[in-house]
Amino acid sequence: MTDNPSAGPLSDVLVVDLSRALAGPQASMMLGDLGARVIKVEAPGHGDDTRGWGPPFVGPEDDRQSTYFLSANRNKESITLDLKAEADREVLLQLVDRADVLVENFRTGVLDRLGLGFELLQQRNPRLVVLSVTGFGHDGPEGGRAGYDQIAQGEAGLMSFTGSGPDDPQRVGVPISDLLAGMYGAYGVLAALHERSRTGVGTVVRTSLLAATVGVHAFQGTRWTVAGEVGRAQGNHHPSITPYGLFHCRDGAVQISVGSEGLWKRFCAGFDVDPATPGLASNPERVAAKDRVVELVEGVFADWDAEPLLARLAEIGVPAGKVRTVDEVYGWDQALSQGLLVDVEHAVLGRVQLPGPPLRFFAGDGTEVTRTQHQAPPTLDEHGASVRRWLEEDA
Repeated sequence: MTDNPSAGPLSDVLVVDLSRALAGPQASMMLGDLGARVIKVEAPGHGDDTRGWGPPFVGPEDDRQSTYFLSANRNKESITLDLKAEADREVLLQLVDRADVLVENFRTGVLDRLGLGFELLQQRNPRLVVLSVTGFGHDGPEGGRAGYDQIAQGEAGLMSFTGSGPDDPQRVGVPISDLLAGMYGAYGVLAALHERSRTGVGTVVRTSLLAATVGVHAFQGTRWTVAGEVGRAQGNHHPSITPYGLFHCRDGAVQISVGSEGLWKRFCAGFDVDPATPGLASNPERVAAKDRVVELVEGVFADWDAEPLLARLAEIGVPAGKVRTVDEVYGWDQALSQGLLVDVEHAVLGRVQLPGPPLRFFAGDGTEVTRTQHQAPPTLDEHGASVRRWLEEDA
C-alpha cells in the first residue's frame, strides 16, 4: 500500500491503454479502480469504437455520449494519437518509457506492422508489463481470428449449456467473454507486477476470449474431461443439485438453493414434506427425478405469494432470493452499502452515477481504506493537452 492507501493500492502504477471495445478496457478500468493512472490512447476523430455503440446515448444533441462507453472507462484519461504519424508515435513511446503496464487488444501482428512490437517496447522499457488480449489466442491454427463476444460465447461452449433446453442455446445477457478476458488480464498483470518486484523485468501476459470463457467452465468442464458427460442447457435448474433453481409461486417466482442434505431436511420440515420420500431421499436421486422434484416444490409453493414465501424460507434457513431487475438492484440498500454505485463529474453530462468497483479494502484495525473518489469516463482527447505537458515537464 502507498502512504495514502485510500488512493488505491496501485496508485504508483502507470498504465498506457491502447485497447478498445471491451476486453482490454475492462482490464485497464479494473487497474484504474485500484488507483493506477490509466492513460487511454484513442484514434483521432472517433476514438474507441464503443463511443458509437448505442442507443442509448445521453447528453446534448450535438455531443451525445454512449452509455456503453461509460460502462468500461471510468478512472482513465484520454489522449488521441495517430500511431501512423511519427510525431504521435513518439508521444506514445515517451509514455511507454514511463509506463509500468501497456494494454493492447489488436489482432495479432498489428503492433509489429506499426513498428511497435513487443520486442521494441521492452527494449525501450525492460520493466514494462504488456497485457495482450485476442479473440482466440495468439497462436494455434485459428490464432488470427477476430474476437467478438457472442461468437466466443458460442465457440467456447458457454451457449451450449445456457438456455431453456438443449435446442435453445442462449448468450449470457452481458458480454461475458469480453468481461472475463479483461478480468483474467488484470489478474495476470498483477501477477506480472509482483514478479517484476523480484526480477526487475517485465513480461508479456496473454489471454483471449476463448481462454477466459473456457476458464470458467468449472464443473461443466470436468463433467466432460473426467466423467465423459456433455453438459446441455436445462434452463433455470442446476444439473447436479436438486432442488436448486427458480420455482414458481402464486404471484411470481423465487429461487432456492438446497445445496446439502441438511438443507433438504430443513426445507421438508418447513413445508411438511417427508424428506425420506422414496426416490427423493438423496441428491443423486433427486437429480435423476428433477421433473418430479420441480412439480413437488411448485406444488408446495402454489399457495404462497413471493414475499411471505421468501420470509418463510429465511425463517427455516433455506437460502433463497428473488430475481431483481437492474433498477431494483441499484435501488437496493444492500447493493448501495457495498459501494456498487459511485458519483462522478462528467465533462459533458455533469454529475452522473456509475456502477462501482466490486472490491473493498480494509486496514488491519478494520478501517476501510477503499478508494472513494473516482474519475468519470473521459471525453475524447479530454486530457491530451495535460498529458503532453506532463511529458514535457518530466523530460
